[in-house]
Amino acid sequence: MEKRVYEVWKGSNKFFLGGRLIFGPDARSLPVTLLLISVPSIIFCIFVARHLRHRFSPYNAGYGIMVVAVVFTIYVLIILFLTSARDPGIIPRNSRPPEEEPHHDSSVPAQARNRLTPGRQFPRTKEVMVNGMQVRVKYCSTCMLYRPPRCSHCSICNNCVERFDHHCPWVGQCIGLRNYRFFFMFVSSTTLLCIYVFSMSALYIKVLMDDNHRTVWEAMKESPPSVVLMAYCFIALWFVGGLTGFHLYLIGTNQTTYENFRHRADNRINIFDRGCPSNFDEIFCTKLNPSKNNFRALVQEEVPRPTEEAKAEDVGGDTHPKIEVDLENRQDLLKISEQHNIEEGIDLSKISRRQNDEENDSRESNDPLRSTLEADSIMGINHRASLTMTMIRSDPEPSSYGNSSSEIAADSHSNSTVTIKEAGRLFE
Repeated sequence: MEKRVYEVWKGSNKFFLGGRLIFGPDARSLPVTLLLISVPSIIFCIFVARHLRHRFSPYNAGYGIMVVAVVFTIYVLIILFLTSARDPGIIPRNSRPPEEEPHHDSSVPAQARNRLTPGRQFPRTKEVMVNGMQVRVKYCSTCMLYRPPRCSHCSICNNCVERFDHHCPWVGQCIGLRNYRFFFMFVSSTTLLCIYVFSMSALYIKVLMDDNHRTVWEAMKESPPSVVLMAYCFIALWFVGGLTGFHLYLIGTNQTTYENFRHRADNRINIFDRGCPSNFDEIFCTKLNPSKNNFRALVQEEVPRPTEEAKAEDVGGDTHPKIEVDLENRQDLLKISEQHNIEEGIDLSKISRRQNDEENDSRESNDPLRSTLEADSIMGINHRASLTMTMIRSDPEPSSYGNSSSEIAADSHSNSTVTIKEAGRLFE
């Protein structure tokens, strides 16, 4: 059964609706964030905005207070969903290391090199040009790729994310290139919602004071929910308000949270800063690139990487010409061997004639031992010649003749020469 990409995803993300929604591994904190936003808004509408409906009678402006609260809350929740349930800019990881020359560094221990890229050692960093300046990018051994500038690997999601800012547990997702705009809108909108609820709650306390000429404490006792909402929004403003101000500074200087802490420690120059107006335009007015991952696509079988032997065959081309060459070399070798055997036969005939002459002499001298030795020598010569031909004709692999034909011919010639010399030495 074929599987889809999200079903075999190697990151720590969680998918819903068949891969249409992607969250971080800590998506369980998202319901907590929803409650922290929706519950105060519901309390505000029931205990504060409902009593202010008829306080501004000329145009029924009191209803507008509740409508604004409801619409603003829904808007914040939608922005939260857009931040959490989308691809933050994940770079697809490679299934194998990049096709580059391995770098062997003798100063690095072998165990450390193997931890980086098993079997192949790549440089940990390399230089690329950004805005006319060299920027050092790192090699990610988990995703098996060189990270683009401003990219970092999130240890929580286990993915490399473009323009990585940070991992936010409150939204349960990494904040990167494709959702940073929505994250800032969520934080800033939450800040405005806290200011609005705080202001309207304080206004209701003021209305209670004016109706019966009460003191602040008496009005607060009459509407405890207003006091609770004011305290809650005041505390929340320290967090979301401070976060909004900090990210306004980052956008104005074209930095990320990760770069801000790292550059501050390393005293680096920000080469991405193009001026405050251009930096804001880059964040809010540029078109978002589509996701580099199709999580619903069917998984395709990986094409195995060709081995060194296959590469050698591809470089060498067709193997049939090589076999033909080997066969030709074998035929040449047989011809050479036959020629040597013919020469040996001529030499043997001479030796045989000489032997007959010496046999006649031996009969005259009646030396049976000498004739026996001469016969053995001739049989040994014939045996060596026949053995040479048998070894040449019985080789089962034609390709081996193409590689060593000259060596076999040389050995055959050497054996024939040595045999003839030995035979001549015996009959001297």
